[in-house]
Amino acid sequence: MRSSLLILFMALLFLGGCYTKQIRHLASDAALIKPGQTTVKEVQKYLGEPDARREVAPGVSEFLYYESRPGMFGTMPLLGSLTSPKGYEMIILTITNDVVTSCDFRNHDESDRKWLEDYTWDQELQ
Repeated sequence: MRSSLLILFMALLFLGGCYTKQIRHLASDAALIKPGQTTVKEVQKYLGEPDARREVAPGVSEFLYYESRPGMFGTMPLLGSLTSPKGYEMIILTITNDVVTSCDFRNHDESDRKWLEDYTWDQELQ
């Protein structure tokens, strides 16, 4: 009985390595983008299709690439879908006439908003 529980536990532990979702590494991908030089075709070659895009002005677009960072058990089969992400990363590209004019990488963690829990909102500004 004990050995079968141990085998089951070990099998579940090793299944954590069977994660098949492709992971993007936005921090290193952002380093490939050179404002003023990189074209839209190169961006799509490096990063793929954006997760969101919008027109800011005539001939000016913004592309958004977004990736959630899984928590401790986020990559495990079955358990991963039940856990919330630890944070997220995003790249915001501004594109003018099919050339990247700015590249902004942002990294957010769940602890970034911890100050909201103990801040007293009824304090008056002096």
